[in-house]
Amino acid sequence: MNMIAKIDADTPATAIRPGTRRWRGRHIGWAALGVAVLGGMGWQYLGQPEAQASAAPLAAVGVSAPLVRSVTQWDDYVGRFAPSQTVEIRPRVSGAVTAIHFRDGDYVRQGQLLFTIDQRPFLAALAEARASSASARSALLLAQNDYARVQRLSGDEAVSASEVDALRSRLQAAQAALAGAQARERQRALDVEFTQVRAPISGRVSDRRVDIGNLVAGAEGNGATLLTTVNKLDPIYFTFDASEALYLKSQRDKEAGGAVEVRLQDEADYRHKGRLDFTDNGLDPRSGTIRVRAIFDNPDNFLTPGLFGNMRLANGGKANALLVPDEAIQSDQARKTVLVVGKDDSVAVKPVELGPIVDGLRIIRSGLSPQDRVIVTNIQAAMPGARVAVKPASVRPTPVPVTPVDSVAPVAGQATFAR
Repeated sequence: MNMIAKIDADTPATAIRPGTRRWRGRHIGWAALGVAVLGGMGWQYLGQPEAQASAAPLAAVGVSAPLVRSVTQWDDYVGRFAPSQTVEIRPRVSGAVTAIHFRDGDYVRQGQLLFTIDQRPFLAALAEARASSASARSALLLAQNDYARVQRLSGDEAVSASEVDALRSRLQAAQAALAGAQARERQRALDVEFTQVRAPISGRVSDRRVDIGNLVAGAEGNGATLLTTVNKLDPIYFTFDASEALYLKSQRDKEAGGAVEVRLQDEADYRHKGRLDFTDNGLDPRSGTIRVRAIFDNPDNFLTPGLFGNMRLANGGKANALLVPDEAIQSDQARKTVLVVGKDDSVAVKPVELGPIVDGLRIIRSGLSPQDRVIVTNIQAAMPGARVAVKPASVRPTPVPVTPVDSVAPVAGQATFAR
């Protein structure tokens, strides 16, 4: 070391350059070896987080068996109300309207007077018919007396057979003339009666189509002048079109007795209760649907023809159903699935067939059993095939009020918990 120091102090730089290179090369080699050792240690420390990540704890998920409850499932339709009876009020006789006895939109009773047509021409015709009847009655009385007198004659007072026949014929003609006169009298009396137009049914009357002083024409059928219309509203009909599939299902399962419920556009619940009343005798070949009718009591006449409504029809009565939270349903392209946990705590996928939602829970029609453990919380952390940490969770219905709709549109099937 002293020698080296001395050389370094006394010897010129040009004299020691070769030895110095060997010394520097030796130190560079040791430095490279140290860098390699430190690099290996660094990679060892960098690999420790990966090892720690591989030993991360299992994802915790909440599982629950499907809720088993008795429910009533419904099929949904859209239809409109129609009157149970409707009548067009038309006059039977012609003439001028002299009086109107109702206000537009009133509720009228059967037999109530609605219009009066000028009666004077018809009263005159009735008087003439009555006079004709009186004349025919007098002629008949004379013929009866003559014929009775001939029948009492005997012996020399007897008349010829031809005279007897003539008297008998005159009696029969008088009887026929009286019958004709009485028929004309009844017809004229009917014409007078027809001048008072009365409501044929009880119901709500429309507005008047003619005013006082207008001439109206009486005829058969649609040839007569339309005066107004009357609709019977209690009971009231609700008509809708059902598909062939729903028609077949309802025909095969009639346990519910055709019970139907309807809610209007601004209503949040199905408050109008009715029953099926009529099913048409065939399907429409163009649309593949069949016309069905329900009947509802309407004592306050609140429901009116033309109103649209959402109707639900019980399609199977009460039945036990499996329910899971709707959030547990996943979509795999066209199919619906749920995640279940097996005995080894591994996650598996099960395809299911869905039913309607009832109080926030989705009815599972097929694909699950009551013993399955369905993942209902922290679903996004569960991966199919991976193991998870299981903790129990609860499935409870959460009633959600139905909000009124602004427009009527077909809706999916529904269900309610059976009472």
